[in-house]
Amino acid sequence: MHAYRSHNCAELSKADVGKSVRLSGWVHRVRDHGGILFIDLRDHYGITQVLCDPDSPAFAEVEKLRAEWCIRIDGEVKARAPELVNPKIPTGEIEVFIRDMEVLGAAGELPLQVFGDQEYPEETRLKYRYLDLRREKLQDNMKLRADVIAWLRRAMWERGFREYQTPIITASSPEGARDFLVPSRLHPGKFYALPQAPQQFKQLIMVSGFDRYFQIAPCFRDEDPRADRSPTDFYQLDLEMSFVTQQDVFDTVQPVIRGCFEEFGGGRKVDADWPQISYRDSLLWYGTDKPDLRNPIRMQVVSEHFKGSGFRIFASLLEQEGTEVRAIPAPGGGSRAFCDRMNAFAQKEGLPGMGYIFWREKDGGLEGAGPLARNIGSERTEAIRRQLGLGAGDAAFFLGGRPKAFEAVAGKARNVIGEELGLTEKDRFAFCWIVDFPIFRKDEETGALDFDHNPFSMPQGGMEALEGDPLKVLGYQYDLACNGYELVSGAIRNHRPDIMFRTFEIAGYGREEVERRFGGMVNAFRYGAPPHGGCAAGIDRMVMLLADEANIREVIMFPMNQRAEDLMMGAPSVPSNEQLRELRLRVVREDS
Repeated sequence: MHAYRSHNCAELSKADVGKSVRLSGWVHRVRDHGGILFIDLRDHYGITQVLCDPDSPAFAEVEKLRAEWCIRIDGEVKARAPELVNPKIPTGEIEVFIRDMEVLGAAGELPLQVFGDQEYPEETRLKYRYLDLRREKLQDNMKLRADVIAWLRRAMWERGFREYQTPIITASSPEGARDFLVPSRLHPGKFYALPQAPQQFKQLIMVSGFDRYFQIAPCFRDEDPRADRSPTDFYQLDLEMSFVTQQDVFDTVQPVIRGCFEEFGGGRKVDADWPQISYRDSLLWYGTDKPDLRNPIRMQVVSEHFKGSGFRIFASLLEQEGTEVRAIPAPGGGSRAFCDRMNAFAQKEGLPGMGYIFWREKDGGLEGAGPLARNIGSERTEAIRRQLGLGAGDAAFFLGGRPKAFEAVAGKARNVIGEELGLTEKDRFAFCWIVDFPIFRKDEETGALDFDHNPFSMPQGGMEALEGDPLKVLGYQYDLACNGYELVSGAIRNHRPDIMFRTFEIAGYGREEVERRFGGMVNAFRYGAPPHGGCAAGIDRMVMLLADEANIREVIMFPMNQRAEDLMMGAPSVPSNEQLRELRLRVVREDS
């Protein structure tokens, strides 16, 4: 017999009754039923109930066992009585009577319990992550993650892609976040960087003539943590294709992402229709460029109904250039109590409040109620209702000013309204492509132009578009949103040096600076670069959605905490003086 096991803890069934078997695993739970000791023995695959009574030669040793001891047992498979069968586990029809037992690894007092669903502080969970990972939910999450990655790899190979690895140590490159810098021992005073993404390398792979590239790529960004983002590193399905249009990329990526969510979504609906929504419309309708389309609410501009109205706050506001009033429809929200709650929500978000109107039946017709309705009058109130398509029992909420100042709060309010009124459809994955991102933006204080999004995207209209108003230039750049999260980001790349130099010139970067910072890629584009494009899908976020988790740390094996610290391994750590001398570095303390 094998030194540790003849079967795993999910294999035995009624067909094995009478067999002598060997199992190894962890003591999940111990129960004493009148002198008979029952133990749930757990391994990676499942649980088997083993038992021991005073007639067993191993009884004295079994009595010493505590939770999470790692043991090996030898015993005989027995059938459970019909009334004791546990249909919730694959081994529920049998149990194993222990004849012999060996302790493989004793466990001290546990800082957190593996059995049960107790909640523990995140600091405790991350410091003792190896115990936390033994819990059933996290075991399932990590298996799901591994299965998703394996499925994605197969799907990409089936579509003619090959996986190529790109460097982990490279040059610093502005990707929109801070680099992690690595000092060079051989070149004192110089630094490598961990790649924020394989962006430049995958484009160079296309220049090298490899038509379809993909990689399950690690990326490193020194970012502030969020619930849906790791503060240090993450993994993405990175891909690039030559001789493609934006629609070609969509047609390639959509069946992969959709197929993955159908395979691992647990029967939840996966939308087949993925609308393409312009960045501008997405901000207008949803207040964000990563909308949750499970919520049917669309905001609308209603400025014309407030111009010159009796509601002086909005009327005077609209006299200023660049301002507007938007309405958030709330079907079913037509009660004063709900409207007051939403007004309080806006105040918590830092706004003075949120105007509202709700409609109710009166004298066989409809009447708009609330302070705002009284100020603008029945005619304007009715015009708003008709525009928004609302009726009795419905409401609408209003925000005004410069859109950038209130869009984020409006987007949050839309989400809260959808949740509280039961409008947001659960058990569904709703996808949409966000397209037509602007290339440039203007700093409202200085008036200077800079890149609004990815500086390496091909401008729609090419060089000709760059001769007009820069703020009207759109890029072949796109994101894929799902249930309020950005899952994919990509672009058709700017592969022509003349267009690249011109876009950087408009943003205030001279030719010499472009050559210095991106010389490797610019030089490559001078030697017959093909049109190319691609994207990257965040694997951590995909698994987070599939596992129905709200925090990305629940699907990462060994995550950092909110302060980007590894409490288990003690990182970041203080280097020794010897290490610093070898690298010719000196640490300057904050108080020095």
